[in-house]
Amino acid sequence: MTGATPALSHRLRPLMAAMWLSASIGAASVLTAAPALARGPDGIADVAEKVIDAVVNISTSQTVEAKGGPGGGGGDRGAMPQLPPGSPFEEFFDDFFKNRRGGPGGPKGGDLQPHKTNSLGSGFIVDTSGIVVTNNHVIADADEINVIMNDGTKIKAELVGVDKKTDLAVLKFKPPRPLIAVKFGDSDKMRLGEWVIAIGNPFSLGGTVTAGIVSARNRDIASGPYDNYIQTDAAINRGNSGGPLFNLDGEVIGVNTLIISPTGGSIGIGFAVPSKTVASVVEQLRQFGELRRGWLGVRIQQVTDEIAESLNIKPARGALIAGVDDKGPAKPAGIEPGDVVVKFDGKDVKEPKDLSRVVADTAVGKEVDVVVIRKGQEETKKVTLGRLEDGEKAVQASNKTPEPVEKPVTQKALGLDLATLSKDLRSRYKIKDSVKGVIITNVDGASDAAEKRLSAGDVIVEVAQEAVSNAADVKKRVDQLKKDGKKSILLLVSNADGELRFVALSVQ
Repeated sequence: MTGATPALSHRLRPLMAAMWLSASIGAASVLTAAPALARGPDGIADVAEKVIDAVVNISTSQTVEAKGGPGGGGGDRGAMPQLPPGSPFEEFFDDFFKNRRGGPGGPKGGDLQPHKTNSLGSGFIVDTSGIVVTNNHVIADADEINVIMNDGTKIKAELVGVDKKTDLAVLKFKPPRPLIAVKFGDSDKMRLGEWVIAIGNPFSLGGTVTAGIVSARNRDIASGPYDNYIQTDAAINRGNSGGPLFNLDGEVIGVNTLIISPTGGSIGIGFAVPSKTVASVVEQLRQFGELRRGWLGVRIQQVTDEIAESLNIKPARGALIAGVDDKGPAKPAGIEPGDVVVKFDGKDVKEPKDLSRVVADTAVGKEVDVVVIRKGQEETKKVTLGRLEDGEKAVQASNKTPEPVEKPVTQKALGLDLATLSKDLRSRYKIKDSVKGVIITNVDGASDAAEKRLSAGDVIVEVAQEAVSNAADVKKRVDQLKKDGKKSILLLVSNADGELRFVALSVQ
């Protein structure tokens, strides 16, 4: 470590030179103002002092079976502590694991023994009885979980429950003394540009306070079905996971969960699960030990401008029902494929994610009003929600012996070669018997259909919300819609397993 300081000094020389140059050309006013600008709003220190004892470190350990081949196979590399590239500790960890766990000069693969791996994250106390909130990925697969208080006191914790879909977990420990707990604030009231404070355990350094602003809200980064992150530029690094994001009133408005970074360190793009989501999840985990989410029993997709034009919806909005589960709550309520949900239980639905979130947050068994647009007109359906069960869809593939193939009679429309479904075609493309419609046997690579990812083996079930049973039906319907001046034609398409989606194809 003796070489670390000179290297740091070398990196600082350009910055120091730039500062000297600024002063030498009369920029004293800029340098004088900088400390005031860097300080941020008044009150950060007061908030940090008030809440820091409610923020804890989470320490976990897991026994991992070592693996290695003859002659030193390198051991179980997946169990190594993950350090960011360029970390000053990287060479020491590499040396330790290579030399002591089956690397060059270390034990042979057959000599490797099971070993324990440790990880550290963050969390915060929400109840003085010893209830702690953190991220699921912080404690996942742990054999032992410990809570480390701000003063270094270490207490064993028990797992109350987890929710993988929002990456949240609730722990409980026996308080050795009176605790300080923090409260949830209203994340919906946070505005872009408002100051926030993150406290956590970055790189195992212990209670660390950073500040920044709300950079964005309702951020969807496709990490899960209920993405609705608060984005912040407050410095969040590895080890901050599970820690709280505070507003200037000292209320938790988010749980710091992940960052986007090419280096493993903060580049000012961090994401926190909003407190509105967290509070609901924590309440259910404490009450039931699991999540009990509402279930509508539909598959949904985006309403594109082309689909909206085909359905006479202006402007494009809502969640398009692409399929209805035969055993789900939507079926008896009269909701059908092609309906567009624009309001659920009094809440506007602007896009599919809105519907997913509001349904999940609604109590199981509650009767709600669902407003849909069907053929240009609004209709209200009453639905009694069921309960979403993980893994409820188990699809078993049916293996059939291929039969002799005969050349189908095809029609051409919209850049597609179409054929009436036959036993031969079902066998060739392994299409379930329950799928009805007209099969696509070829797609013109330069067509809009190819761009929309239609392919041979897909089955057209409806054209402009009218069922079709043979290739001639599709051709006739498309020709009529062209004469009517339609700019795009809406198709309901099924894959071989019967999963439906809507596709709007341009007629240009």
